[in-house]
Amino acid sequence: MATVTRESLVKRLFSDPKHYPYGFSRSGDFSINESKALSQYGCLIAALVDGVIAPQTDEDKGFIEAAFGQREPQSPAEKAWVKYQQRINRPKLGSIHGSRPAELDVDSDDTDSSSDLELSLDDD
Repeated sequence: MATVTRESLVKRLFSDPKHYPYGFSRSGDFSINESKALSQYGCLIAALVDGVIAPQTDEDKGFIEAAFGQREPQSPAEKAWVKYQQRINRPKLGSIHGSRPAELDVDSDDTDSSSDLELSLDDD
């Protein structure tokens, strides 16, 4: 198994086909600079956050602190990562109508509701 290094992660482009199938730049969520920073540093930040590699530089420690909310993001890559995490972890919106047909609430007491209405159809 090949060892994962910081340099190999920086060279690898980050993509998320599940949440952004057409890329970050085409999503409308990110600016051009944010999408470039996310594509360039996303693999590195993901590996640092997941614990795949240990932080080696102060920049790596900054990525981790910003990702876990221990400090405000300062670099464009940190800001893009925090924004990316907010976008993919936002609550899913549901329909106010629901996904199933509404069930009728029929009380067992009112089974003969037609007896309440007395219609007179006499032709007198």
